[in-house]
This record gives sequence, C-alpha cells and structure tokens, in this order.
Amino acid sequence: MRRGHRPSAAPAGRPRFWGRHAVLAALANPDRVVRRIWGTREALMPLDLPPVIPATFCDVADLGRLVPMDAPHQGLVAEVEPLPEMWLGDLLDKGQDDRRPLVVLDQVTDPHNVGAVLRSAAAFDALGLVTQDRNSAPESGALARAASGALEQVPWVRVVNLARALDEISEAGFWRIGLTGKTNKTLAQTLGTARVALVFGSEGEGMRHNIEAHCDELARLPISPRVESLNISNAAAIALYAAATRDMGENR
Repeated sequence: MRRGHRPSAAPAGRPRFWGRHAVLAALANPDRVVRRIWGTREALMPLDLPPVIPATFCDVADLGRLVPMDAPHQGLVAEVEPLPEMWLGDLLDKGQDDRRPLVVLDQVTDPHNVGAVLRSAAAFDALGLVTQDRNSAPESGALARAASGALEQVPWVRVVNLARALDEISEAGFWRIGLTGKTNKTLAQTLGTARVALVFGSEGEGMRHNIEAHCDELARLPISPRVESLNISNAAAIALYAAATRDMGENR
C-alpha cells in the first residue's frame, strides 16, 4: 500500500463508490472490476485486498475530496468499472417455477431512489431490475451507497426501448402490473399466481401513457386518503413484500 497523495479526478465512465457496504460489496463481486481503492489506515488495514488493486492510505480530508461534499465515505473510496451489460433475454431465461418478481422502472432518475429500490429488491429476492439506458439513473457512488451492497447482488438490465422490453417480459410469461393511483383496483386484487413484473413510473410524472398501455393491469396501493402518494422506493418495498407473501394457492 502507498502513502497518501492528493487524489486526482476519476476517469470518464468510472464511478467512485464510497462507504463500507458499497465498497466491500464491490470487492466481493467477481463481476465487478475495482481499479483502485483509497482509505484511512484503520479502514484499509483489515482488508485482504488482491495485490492487483492499487491501495492508497489517505487522511479523512483527502478522502472527502474524492467524493461529493459531505458524502459519508466511512474511510473507504473505490474507483470501479461499470458492471458488464446484461441482456434481458438472459434474465428472463429462468424456469417457469422461478416465481420471483421482476421490477421495472420507467425513467426514474434519482439515484437514491433507484438504490433504495435495489435494496428492497435484494431484501425480497426479486429476479432483477429493468430500466431504460437513457433518462434513468446510472451507476454512481450515490446509487451504490443507497443500495447498501444490493447493486452487486441484483441483476440490472438496461434496455433501449422499455415498451418493447415489456412485450418481451410478457412473452416470457410475466403478468405486468403497473403501479399507479389512477385506478380503483388494489395490488392484492391483481397479483394472482403468475410470474409478476411490477412497473413503476418516475418520481414526478409517474408512468408514461405508452408504458401503462403495455401493462396487463394497473393497480394501486391501498394507502390512506390523508396521504396523496408514496415515494417510489417505499411503494416498491411494499409491492415487493406483497408479491413475496401472496397466497400462491389463490387463482386469478
């Protein structure tokens, strides 16, 4: 390990992760390439790092210059390569007995929300996450921090056209449920027993009309009228819990 020097800017396309959960999960993921790591002596010394990863001791002030202001780096920062691209067909090519829910996000751009959705997807053993490759949050330090390690655990597919992807999801046997407040049907009434894809719209505008049209049903969460709506990450957590605990013996 080298002693600290003033950190330089990250190369284009390489995100920097910070915080123990995000950095340690990246190190543990065989599909993730970690290019280098910085840390305090207390944080780095206990780690059994591969010799191919350059590691540099830094003080807290220098680590703070590597990340956004006030980011809670917990003494660790890593520069990584984005995860390899995954094809939607590879994700969907699971046996019909794999009933784990799929999560689809329509133009959700807040990295904290996407990270929180990934964390809930990991907690409830979702099959994976599908987003557009444009107008969606990319891999970033903020997203990895919010995901608390789940970015390395939940398969994430980015597609060019989300409507076409929903067609492919349907052909794979998934019942596509769009979560919205513009319907009287509750999620419990639409879940049934089929493989399910839960579709969520953006933070402000919700699902686009074309995406709603590519859902088999629209459903709402039965929240109190005193609350207009839930944050998308909270809604996703509740919907994933409902999908994970539904009565598999009930017929649609």
